[in-house]
Formats: sequence, C-alpha cells, structure tokens
Amino acid sequence: MISVPDPSLEQLSRIYSGKLLLRNEILLEDNLLRQLLHEKQFRPIKSIVKKNFTRQCQRCGNQKASLFATIPCFLCKQTHFYCRKCIEMGRVLECEPLYVWSGDKTKWPQQENPCSWRGELTPAQQQAANQMVMAVVNHDKELLIWAVCGAGKTEMLFPGINQALQLGKRVCIATPRADVVRELFPRLVSAFESVPIQALYGGSNTEEAAAQLIIATTHQLLRFQEAFDVVIIDEIDAFPFHADPSLLFAAERSKVPQSTMIYLTATPRKVHRKRISRKKLPHVFIPVRYHGHPLPVPKIKMCFSLKRELLHNKPPRPFIQWVRQRNNPERQLLIFVPTIVIAEKLKSPLACMFNKEGIIDAEESLTSVHAADENREEKVQQFRRKEFRVLLTTTILERGVTFPSVDVAILDAGHPVFDEAALVQIAGRAGRSVDDPTGEVMFFHDGRSEAMDRAITSIKLMNRRGGFS
Repeated sequence: MISVPDPSLEQLSRIYSGKLLLRNEILLEDNLLRQLLHEKQFRPIKSIVKKNFTRQCQRCGNQKASLFATIPCFLCKQTHFYCRKCIEMGRVLECEPLYVWSGDKTKWPQQENPCSWRGELTPAQQQAANQMVMAVVNHDKELLIWAVCGAGKTEMLFPGINQALQLGKRVCIATPRADVVRELFPRLVSAFESVPIQALYGGSNTEEAAAQLIIATTHQLLRFQEAFDVVIIDEIDAFPFHADPSLLFAAERSKVPQSTMIYLTATPRKVHRKRISRKKLPHVFIPVRYHGHPLPVPKIKMCFSLKRELLHNKPPRPFIQWVRQRNNPERQLLIFVPTIVIAEKLKSPLACMFNKEGIIDAEESLTSVHAADENREEKVQQFRRKEFRVLLTTTILERGVTFPSVDVAILDAGHPVFDEAALVQIAGRAGRSVDDPTGEVMFFHDGRSEAMDRAITSIKLMNRRGGFS
C-alpha cells in the first residue's frame, strides 16, 4: 500500500497523474480508492474494447486476434478475454478496468539551475543541442538527432533537458533496453544533481515513478498517458522499439497534447530516412565523434570452417591468428557472437586459448554476458573496471555502453541477427576514448553478407561526411 499515511490530493496527483494502471498497481487501500472514485479523482476505463468484431487492448493498442486469449474469471464466474501482447506488464483482463487519474494535474516546478554538468560541447554537439532547445521552447512536434556512434549524444541532451526543466516541464528519456537505462541513470544523476530523477525498468525498485525527470525502458511507457511534455526516444532503430508497434503507440500516448518528441539514433531505419528525404521529419546530422577522430572501419576475414568450429566450441583459426597479431594487445577485447548458446559454450575454450597465448592469466580470466544472465550488470561493471580483459557477449551490448579502450571482434558476422544497424553499432564500441580514439574492428565470417557490406559502406560514408578521406 502507499507509504504516505494520509495522502493529500496533491501527493496522489504527483504519484498517479499521467498514468494508466491496473488495480494492483495503485498502492491504495480499497476504501480510499472507492472514495477517490466517488469524488471523480480516479476514473475507470474499459481495458479491452470491441468494435466491429475487433478487440483492442487499451494499454498496448494490440488488435491482433491471435494475441488475445480467454481465461475463467472466478469473480464473475464467466470466461473473459485478456491481452497476451502485454502480459509481462501484468494481465489486462476484459472484466477488470484500467484506472486513470482524473483530478488536478501535477504542476511541476520551474527549476532555476537544474544542470550541474560543467563540460563543454564541441561545435557539432552544440548545433544539435541548440536545435533541441528550440524544439522544446517552440513545442515542435518532432526532431531527430542523427549522430554517429561516439558523437556524445547524451551530453547533447543536457541543454535541452535543462531548458525543459527551467520551463517547469516533465521529461522522459526512453530507451529500448534496461542495460542502457542502468548505464545512463548515474550520468543523469551527476548532470542534474538537484533534480529528482527515477529509473524505471523490469526489476527496478522504483514503483511510484513520480519524478520530474524519468529514464525508462520503452516498455514502461505502456503505463503512462499524457504524462510528459518532452519525450526523448534513444536508439529508435534498436530492437524491440522499431519492430513493436505497441511501443510507438505507448510513446505517442505518453505525451501531453502540446509536447515535443526527440528521436536519437546513429543508424536511422528506412522509414525515418524516407521522412527526412521528403522533409517530413526535422533533423540535425552530426557526422563526427566528439574527439574528432574517424569511426573505425571494420576489416573482414573469411573463415571457411567457421560453422564447424563453432559447432565444436572452438574459436576460428583466423580469429586466433588475429588475436596474436593485434596492433595493441593491451586493449581489452569485446567479442560478439550471435546466440546465447554459443556465448555459453565458447566461454571455457576461449579462456583456455587466451591463457595458452598468455593474453590472460588465471586471476584475470574471460567471462560472458547475455540477456538471460542475471549477473550481467555486475559483469559489465567488472569489465569496465578492467577486472576482465576479455568479454564474450551477444547483441545486448551492441549499443548504449561505453568502454574506454577496446578492440571488437564479431564471430559469424554474416549471421542474420547482425543486420546493418547492429554491425554499425557494434563497430562503434571501439575508439570511443579521447585517449585511445582508434581500435580494431574485425568481422569474421564464412560468407560475406549484404548487411556487412552496407555497414562498412555506411561507416565510410559517415567518415567522408565528417571530413575524413
């Protein structure tokens, strides 16, 4: 139940205004909720509506018949439909309403000096920051910031967020992956020391989500309705956001009517490029990294027996040869593989190989991370602290994480999981530090894919547009 013994309407508005919730997500006693419903402070709405023989979930917008199922209801003694599309967020059942706060809206404070970050932006970063500030001030509907990997997108946001908070606006930064939320949260706390900030993702301890500045996974937006004046969608090209219509539906619904949506990406999808070319989507393009060096261009290496060696849990021979001959063996090594199974099975053979080559010793071994790894957050931090020299990973680390000095290798780069956007993002993990702005990127494959060629072409194009030959 709610932690405030006798909450005022102002306190309740701060917690529940702008949300779309199931009953068990409203942490109030039944008697208090009934009173608030009677006073029209809360309003129940149908959770699943039916129109012209088509059902629609009012939380996620799902209309696919295959994603609805029936279940017996022990209260009604009937069978009711529920939505399978958003079941992980709690079951939306046809006979149980969703609740919205219909009382007075929260008036967010106008922060005087919210930004405590004292760094300096490059001219290119400042250009993007100025565009965002103008979009916030003018209530522009949309703005896309297209910036190469390592351009410093997070820092570009600070002036725009600062402006929004000074105007008393509420801001949400949404990103497709929980790992990125955990990565960005401490940076935002450091940059806006006096501003209440909360992080929302599956498994987070935050329940109320009552801060003026929110950073969340895009899935968490399913619980919001007309809540934010500024919504920043980070990595709009990333899975699952670009492939799940319900997440765009939720992002649009989470905005107040007069609001601004900011998109961030290093690799815009075709739909956004078309809108840009047709002048339907305002954008600013940043083709250079913050340290002024070009993006590392991947090199490709054919491995004729790659599939067979991976099947037998052996690293490909060309990969072993490259490891022996790396330009800077002191760099940490980030190795990407296409599946969790390969990541788990290849870990021990790789550790043995690296020990044999003298790259790592018994006290400094290799580890792996993937989406099913409960300890992945701690392992990433250990790698960042250089407690591990080598990290074996799936695509969960393709974006949103920064390591100061790494070489990058992809084993089976022609696998379908590595599309153009993923390959560009993975290559972008290398050379991110001003102290080590280069780094090697290697694509090991047994058949050159179209995505590999497009990724390399894209990186070379970005470098040319950034003034590099």
